[in-house]
Amino acid sequence: MEMTVNPLWIIPFILLLAAIAMMPFINGAWWEKNYRYVASGLATVTAAYYLFGLDAPGKVAGALHEYISFIALIGALYVVSGGIHIAMKGGATPLENLALLATGAVAANLLGTTGASMLLIRPYLRNNRDRLSAYHVIFFIFIVSNIGGGITPIGDPPLFLGFIKGIPFFWITRAMLLPWAFALALVLAIFYMVDLLNFRKVSAGPRQEVETGHDGFRISGLGNLIFLAAIIGSVFIERPLFLREAVMIAAAAGSYFSTKRQIHLENHFTFHPIVEVAWLFAGIFVTMLPALDWLSANAPALGIGSSGGFYWVTGGLSSVLDNAPTYLNFLTAGLGLAHLSVDNPAHVREFLLTHGREVAAISAGAVFFGAMTYIGNGPNFMVRAIAEHRGVRMPGFFGYISRFSVPVLLPVLFLVWLIFFS
Repeated sequence: MEMTVNPLWIIPFILLLAAIAMMPFINGAWWEKNYRYVASGLATVTAAYYLFGLDAPGKVAGALHEYISFIALIGALYVVSGGIHIAMKGGATPLENLALLATGAVAANLLGTTGASMLLIRPYLRNNRDRLSAYHVIFFIFIVSNIGGGITPIGDPPLFLGFIKGIPFFWITRAMLLPWAFALALVLAIFYMVDLLNFRKVSAGPRQEVETGHDGFRISGLGNLIFLAAIIGSVFIERPLFLREAVMIAAAAGSYFSTKRQIHLENHFTFHPIVEVAWLFAGIFVTMLPALDWLSANAPALGIGSSGGFYWVTGGLSSVLDNAPTYLNFLTAGLGLAHLSVDNPAHVREFLLTHGREVAAISAGAVFFGAMTYIGNGPNFMVRAIAEHRGVRMPGFFGYISRFSVPVLLPVLFLVWLIFFS
C-alpha cells in the first residue's frame, strides 16, 4: 500500500537512536532504569500514528512479526551460548590469541555475533589476564562482535533482517565471502603484530592458572550443540507462521533448563543483556517504520546510485546508529530506486538479479562499520561492560574512535571499498 508519510514522524526514531548512543555516557544510572520506558513510549507514539493517522495496522503487524523473528533468533543463540563454558589457562601467546579470534569469527556465523561474543569474551580475558590491555578487547569487538558474522544471516542482525525480507540464505554467503575473508585477514594480521609487540615487552614469568581444577583447555556443556543445531535448522522454516520462532524458543528453553547451574555460574550468565536488547529493538522496529516508508518513497532523490555510494552511506550511519535498522533503511532505498518494495520477497529476489553488488555493499557496510563505535552493534556494549567489570581500562566513546577505529579499522574498510565496491 502506497502511503504518504510526514517526515516529522521520523523524529521518534532519531530520538531513540540518539538516546541509545548518548544516554549511557551522559547518565548511565538513569538510562539503566528508564530505557524500557523510553523505547516503549516512542514506539507507542509511532504505532498510534500508523493505526489512527494512516489507518495502516498491517504495517505495525508486519514490523512486530519481523521483530519477533529477530529477537527469537538472537535470544535463543544468547541462551544456548550461555550454556557452554570454555576454560583456559592464562599466559596466551599471540598465536594462541590469533587462533581464538579467528575461531570466534567463524563461530559468529553459527552463534551470531552476540552468541559468539558472550561465549568467548570471558575465557579470552582470563587467558590474557597476565598482560590484558584495552586493545585485546577492542580487536575482539572488531573481529568476533562484528566482522566475523558477515557471511550468514545468523551471523549479524542486519543480514537476518535481509533474510526475513527474502534474500536467500546462501546468496549472502556467496556475495560476502571474499570481502569478509579479506577484511578479516587484514584485521587479524594487524592484531597479531600489535599483540606480538606487547608480548615481547611483557616480562617473562610463570604461566598462571586462571581456573583451578583443570589443566589447559576444557569445554563444558557440549550437549547444547544439539539445541544449536535445532536453532540453525529452524532458520529455514517458512510455514506455518511462527513455527520457526517457536522452535527457537523451545530450543532456548531446553538449553537453559538442561544446563548445569555451575556452568551458568562460571559464565556469569544473566538475562539482563538480552532483556535490554529486546526492549530497545522493540522500540527500534516500530519507530523506524516512518523512516523506511519515507526512504522507499523518496529513494530517487537521495542520489545514491552506485555500490560504493551504498557502502559508504550505509557504513557511515552504521557507525553512529545501530547497524540493523540502518541496513534495512538502505535496502529499502535501493529497492525504491528500482520502484520495487522491500516488503515483497519476489521484488527482493528480482532486485538481487540486477543489483546484487549494491546489496552486497549495503551488507558489508552495515556489518563491518558496526565496529567503528561502541554503539554500532549490540554486542559491542556487552563486551565493553564485561571487560570493565574485569578491571580493563577501556577508552571512552571518542577515545575508541581516535585511538583504534580511525587509525586501524578505517584503512581496512577503505581497502574493502577499493577492491570490491569502488
